[in-house]
Amino acid sequence: MSEESAPLRVGIAGIAGRLGRVAAAAVREAEGIELTGGVVSERTELDEVGYVRSLDELLARGEIDVLLDVATHPGSERWTRAAVGRGIPIVSGSSGWEERTLDEIGELAKKERVPALFVPNFAIGAVVMIRIAAEIARTFPRAEIIEMHHDTKRDAPSGTAKVTAKKMEAAGAEHVAIHSVRLPGLVAHQEIVFGSRGEMLTLRHDSLSRESFSDGILAALRGVHRLPPGLHVGLDLVL
Repeated sequence: MSEESAPLRVGIAGIAGRLGRVAAAAVREAEGIELTGGVVSERTELDEVGYVRSLDELLARGEIDVLLDVATHPGSERWTRAAVGRGIPIVSGSSGWEERTLDEIGELAKKERVPALFVPNFAIGAVVMIRIAAEIARTFPRAEIIEMHHDTKRDAPSGTAKVTAKKMEAAGAEHVAIHSVRLPGLVAHQEIVFGSRGEMLTLRHDSLSRESFSDGILAALRGVHRLPPGLHVGLDLVL
């Protein structure tokens, strides 16, 4: 597939969800990208043109170059496995994956020679925050994370917080505790508090609406084909 001669054909798993609707709007407005349709769960009415129940039905509408997974479990895992098994690159923003399952997806992606990109947070500001936090941790090794999300988010702690803590600890931080808040009115927020003798340093990122994820989604869709086969984690890999 040549980006110059043909549009990037994208299917969206979880297209009827809140993030799925934002992703669909971003793809429809983007140049050089075509939305071929979306997969929805059994709980969702098939009241939109292009909504289907399975990857087979989606592919019957036409070939796709990448599947964007923003669904919830168990549909997320089912559709991701199906796409990778068919040799279709995957970008997943779904949360709550077990490490064992991610490893299995990674092995399958290597076997099928396709890239699988898992993005804990599509907000570009969050990517910058994680990178800066790892750098600060070299000088301030004592820190804790407070992550705050909407009350319908199923997993805690968030994938963003876990990745942040992992990268901070790899840079030299001591064990980084994570505190989770789930309340109505929130979208996605993370605060990292560093402490040292006689001083504190606070780093914070706020997604005030889900539209903050649009640019990161498009960057991931356009960049996933440049990655080697296998499992990759983090939006920074394609920025």
